[in-house]
Amino acid sequence: MSENWEMIITDLDGTLLNDNREVSLQDMKSLFWLGENNIIRVIATGRSFFSTRKVIKDNFPIDYLIFSSGAGIYDWKNKKLIHSQYIPDYEVKQISEILMNHDIDFMIHEIIPENHKFVYFRTEIHNPDFERRINVYKDFAVELNPNSENYANACQIIAVLPNNLDLFDEIKLKFSDIKIIRTTSPLDGDSIWMEIFPETVSKGNGIDWLCKKLKIDKKNTISVGNDYNDIDMLEYTSEKFIVNNAPDDLKEKFPICKSNQESGFTDVASQFFDVF
Repeated sequence: MSENWEMIITDLDGTLLNDNREVSLQDMKSLFWLGENNIIRVIATGRSFFSTRKVIKDNFPIDYLIFSSGAGIYDWKNKKLIHSQYIPDYEVKQISEILMNHDIDFMIHEIIPENHKFVYFRTEIHNPDFERRINVYKDFAVELNPNSENYANACQIIAVLPNNLDLFDEIKLKFSDIKIIRTTSPLDGDSIWMEIFPETVSKGNGIDWLCKKLKIDKKNTISVGNDYNDIDMLEYTSEKFIVNNAPDDLKEKFPICKSNQESGFTDVASQFFDVF
């Protein structure tokens, strides 16, 4: 076992969670072992805090949660929010007007910790994935009225696009001084979610903030991911792996481990630690 590794970070959906949105017994054992051996365990997810709590319990064996792609960081053991960011109201208004002018469906999420709540703008273009997400959060979603909306600070804005990378790139060029993250829809596995955050938000920056707080050198970090919103996380850490169920272009860029159906997290951990 290396004496140098101090932190291991994993994405959640499609990485630590299998296709049934469960964590395998093998991966749970690995997480407990790592904790018992003083290795910092971090989940870095695009999910909001509210959404994450729907799939992992309060006693889940991690130390920190980086959620909303790095907009928030939560001390899991001490049950305390330790870091959060937001887009100021005037930028929310500017971004919204650009998206409306280009007939894009989008959602404006409230600031952390209420960022599971949002207002949404719907075009007349058929967009099943957008409607599906509204239905999932129907208790927290309100339709936006462009004529009366009082734009407030927001955690993030999510635009739901068809699987058309040219369209994504075209819309992305409309923005400056803002962070644009591409994510594959966790709902239909095909649509592109354009996640818009403050410029300093990313999983990689969230890990960097946490490493500095805990005085951990990035050379002693390992990460595991599965999608485009994991790229900056993977590029930040010293060792990095992409699960075998990831898109082919990402598997060409990063070392590959077993899939989320085959306890890919444990496959990685076992390469650096005597997990069992």
